Amino acid sequence: MATDDLLEPVVVDGRHLRRTEVVAVARNRPPVHLHPAGRARAAEAAELGARLARTRPIYGRSTGVGANRHEIVPADDPEHGLRILRSHASGTGEREPVERVRAMMLVRLNQLAAGGSGVDPEVLDALTAALDSGAVPAVPQLGAIGTGDLTALAALALALCGDRPWPIGEAPVARMTSADALAFISSNAATIGEAVLAQADLDALLRASEVVAALSFVALGGAAEAYGSPVQNARAHPGQLLVATRMRRLLGFSPTSRAGRRLQDPFSLRAVPQVHGAAVDAVERLGTVLDVELNARAENPLIDVATGDAWHNANFHTGYLAHALDSARAAVYPVAELSAARLGDLVDPDFTGLSAFLADGPPGSSGVMALEYVAQDGVATLRHTTLPATLGSAVISRGLEDHASYSTHAARLATACVPALRTVLAAELVAAVRAIAMAGGLPPDHALTTAYEQARAALDGDTRDRPLTADLAAAGVLLDGLGTRR
Repeated sequence: MATDDLLEPVVVDGRHLRRTEVVAVARNRPPVHLHPAGRARAAEAAELGARLARTRPIYGRSTGVGANRHEIVPADDPEHGLRILRSHASGTGEREPVERVRAMMLVRLNQLAAGGSGVDPEVLDALTAALDSGAVPAVPQLGAIGTGDLTALAALALALCGDRPWPIGEAPVARMTSADALAFISSNAATIGEAVLAQADLDALLRASEVVAALSFVALGGAAEAYGSPVQNARAHPGQLLVATRMRRLLGFSPTSRAGRRLQDPFSLRAVPQVHGAAVDAVERLGTVLDVELNARAENPLIDVATGDAWHNANFHTGYLAHALDSARAAVYPVAELSAARLGDLVDPDFTGLSAFLADGPPGSSGVMALEYVAQDGVATLRHTTLPATLGSAVISRGLEDHASYSTHAARLATACVPALRTVLAAELVAAVRAIAMAGGLPPDHALTTAYEQARAALDGDTRDRPLTADLAAAGVLLDGLGTRR
């Protein structure tokens, strides 16, 4: 049986698209179906948009775009839409990875099925067929500032209407009228799709970071009382309470456990609920914003069947998403700082009672010394990604478009966070597993034994001085499994 046969179909109706479905379609290629209700909504909006454009100017349908909004386009000009698409397909840079393009395609399909664009339903049929067949257009990475992914979606539209070839796969040609052009590209689907993937990856890594921190906690003989329910209930932030509960479960502590080697542990052991909890809350908040964006009718103009009218608006502005992305990145960074700090403790005999740098060899052996450099490299990369993308703006199109959210750049930075955080956590994991092994391992009934044994099996047990590159790679892969543990 083919792998695809094992995947549940994703049914797109414009109302109920979930983040997990976006991730699945982006990375695993399940079947994609357009729900009849979503197609019907698109058809209603298309008919309304066409009718309104015959009676008054409708931006992009019967007019130019941007500062050309007052330029009336003759109704009998069949090339108007194609000129819009060709002129806006001016992105540059490297091609977007396949998974991000597929995420964009699914998000845009769902938005169109919500019925606010007025795009002909035949275009939805073609887009569905492209997703289902695995066809992927060439989409350059650069060309958006958080006010609509115009260049990316224009590249997709040109492939759909047969003006450009599909570099991967093929799909039926869609009949795309002049009225469909701006209506199709008036969306932030590429930014939203990338943000969904980054949010999913960061969420999984945060879960994995708790397992890694717990392993270090055991290796360092941390005190349980910092995680006790009396402490956590005294300042009951949701993420803090959740992380403390999960850490107690991982470590096998009761809500009132207190034992440990020291009266006061380093912050990197004591403050896991407070630091990781804030990150959990911020990433969850990002997910909540994305849930709205995925199922929104955010086109300009909005073709609204309920009122029978077209509404010119600014729903293309992604301020909510940009700020949520900035906040998530800023909250994730201290998680990496704590991880690097625990790594510093793991190589210190004063904390572990083991050899310096967990070395096992002649005097002067370096052990895992180099892991600190690797981890700090990752921390430095994360530090740069935390700079707020929203601290800036742009004035373009002859002054008409005089503000930008830069959510596109905020999403790119979130994507860049993922490998950097993975690197830091992988370095800590390698050191924590070695420290526990050198101390004699874990008893079979310990709550962390399964995770520890999985890591031991994946990592090279040779403790002589040697390159640790392969260990870091294996640990990085292992984090994905640790991040799904419940």
